[in-house]
Amino acid sequence: MLELAIGIILAGCAIGAGLALIAGIGPGIGEGNAVAKACEAIGRQPESKGAVTSTMIMGCAIAETTGLYGLVVGILLIFVAPGIFTGVLKSTLEAMNYLPK
Repeated sequence: MLELAIGIILAGCAIGAGLALIAGIGPGIGEGNAVAKACEAIGRQPESKGAVTSTMIMGCAIAETTGLYGLVVGILLIFVAPGIFTGVLKSTLEAMNYLPK
């Protein structure tokens, strides 16, 4: 029973990490669109290059944070969460006298 529960915990963490890493798709698409529009704006008005570039870089940096949050959550789900969840499971089963102490 314990092995099955640990397997379910590991599978859930792996699936959750994969779903969390999908968060990298959004910033990639958004930043690509932002850079394309910035290039169009600079092409129309070359004298506004400095303002457009600085605004674009700030927007890309802010948009990238969602991808980084997804990466951090994925790493935590792969390396940290399984140990915590299995520890909680084992201590709970011991407290309920399902496992020997």
